[in-house]
Amino acid sequence: MTDSPPETTERPRRAGVGRDFSFQISASLFSTLGDGALLAALPLLAKSLTSDARLIAWVSAAATLPWLVLSVLGGAIADRFDRRRLMMGAQVAQALLVGVVAVLATLHLTEIWMLYLLAFGLCCAEILFTNSSQALVPSIVPHEKLETANGRLVATVSVSKEFAGPPLGAALFTFAMPLPFWLNVITFSLSVLLLSRIRARPAAAVRTERSSLFGDVVDGLRWLGRHRLPLTLTVVAGAGNFCETMALSTLVLFAHDVLHVGDRGYGVLLAAMAIGGIVGSLVAGRVVDRFGGLRVAVAVQIVGPLVWLSIGLFGRDAITVVVLFSVFSVALAMWNVVSYSTRQRVVPGELLGRVSGAGRMASYGGLPLGALAGGFLAQQYGLIAPWIVGALLNMVVVAFAVPTLIRHWER
Repeated sequence: MTDSPPETTERPRRAGVGRDFSFQISASLFSTLGDGALLAALPLLAKSLTSDARLIAWVSAAATLPWLVLSVLGGAIADRFDRRRLMMGAQVAQALLVGVVAVLATLHLTEIWMLYLLAFGLCCAEILFTNSSQALVPSIVPHEKLETANGRLVATVSVSKEFAGPPLGAALFTFAMPLPFWLNVITFSLSVLLLSRIRARPAAAVRTERSSLFGDVVDGLRWLGRHRLPLTLTVVAGAGNFCETMALSTLVLFAHDVLHVGDRGYGVLLAAMAIGGIVGSLVAGRVVDRFGGLRVAVAVQIVGPLVWLSIGLFGRDAITVVVLFSVFSVALAMWNVVSYSTRQRVVPGELLGRVSGAGRMASYGGLPLGALAGGFLAQQYGLIAPWIVGALLNMVVVAFAVPTLIRHWER
């Protein structure tokens, strides 16, 4: 399989990742900082409205459901239009949505169903933004620098969304409930300004007169179904997301009732998940060069369920859980860098948005289903059950997937 030439009207002239990518990653920094603040604020706001584990888990389900039903459509749209403009439009929509809830929170008029609508709407816009962003990278970054660029993007998300954002959001929430939502409005707006500075204008893929949006969706699904390696990576990621979200959907209750940390402690606990992610994303390129993508992919998939099982069996204090979260986030960051770079290399440039959307439908589609399952298990069998059940299920999937990865990995 060969890579098709990246679509672009302007290529970086220097050996690094280039000026346009610098604006893209800066926009991601501000956008994900606000996302991270919201990552802590939404469950805390939900917990202030209800103590029912199922209702709280539904916030996570609503925040991820669009990945299951709209991912392929978002990928097809990303292949049809200017990806930079799509990213800007998505951020504007998110700023408006959060702004409405910020006003309602300021007036103390929020209800739990409003959080479901907010989470769903934000995810719809995020689908368009993420598909366009991932498809834009190989258009503005030389292919030999993809691991470097993707590593920096993953590190940026780890630092801002997972490390700095949650404790900031939790602290702002305890000071004044609406503040994390107003912060989001500001960060989304800054992201739009930075994206507007990108000079390269990657053209949309060439279409015939008979081409339709439905046909684009079918093309993405068909390509993914015919290529075993990206398909296996997608299935493994989907299973991992399902099992991971089973536990994380009720983490706010686990932190309060099992670990006995307050609202600010919950934000710090979320931030701990990013510590290893920062390290993992920054060293992923060198680790892949040293051991190869296959070994890294297999190793991190084995580590994940073992960490989840350990939390379920031994995680009864915050320090233990923080250490285990850090180990897991190292593995997850490396997996993201390897899988993103592999997809960007093996998928033809004109199909990248559609294939990525099809892959995210399957991989991210596990998130809302896992959240619903986790809420049911936590309510019926206790807050420990989702960790143990998720770990065991993930181990089964990994056991079946590893032989396929070994047979079909492209060297």
